[in-house]
Amino acid sequence: MALRSISQKGIDFIKSFERIRDGDTTTPKLDPYLDPTRVWTIGYGHAISEGGRLLRGSADKQRALALYPGGITIQQAEDLFAGQLVTFCRDVQAVVTVELNDNQFAALVSFAYNVGMANLKNSKLLRKLNEGDYIGAAAEFVKWDKGKVLGKKISIPGLFIRRRAEAKLFMSK
Repeated sequence: MALRSISQKGIDFIKSFERIRDGDTTTPKLDPYLDPTRVWTIGYGHAISEGGRLLRGSADKQRALALYPGGITIQQAEDLFAGQLVTFCRDVQAVVTVELNDNQFAALVSFAYNVGMANLKNSKLLRKLNEGDYIGAAAEFVKWDKGKVLGKKISIPGLFIRRRAEAKLFMSK
């Protein structure tokens, strides 16, 4: 089976939520920043990890900065994003067993890009989708509007908006 790619509409959709942010605007390049769940991130929402462990909070600040000394350029952020999209498209395609239109595929790639493939693989959303329950799957997106902050799961306004947008995209033709 050929690798499915995400549409430009899907790319633009993800970028609208994963806007480039800069952790230090006093330097010429893009620097790591903390996302709302206190994960060190760079470029278009690229979570920084080392040895399979996400770098989090002030304790990991120096390590996150050391992994990206001097930051990255906008072109490097674009390249990092494009590479991640290829991986997420491949991984989403591998776990979905039903037919998807371009918007459904884009919504799932956006979801996986944000919450991680492990969460998609183990989700009720994927289970319902693979059972052919597209409406039930769409309803599952909105249940993922929480993030862990200081050890507690809380609703995050940006995720609340994003999950509803993903559900709407998923249900569109």
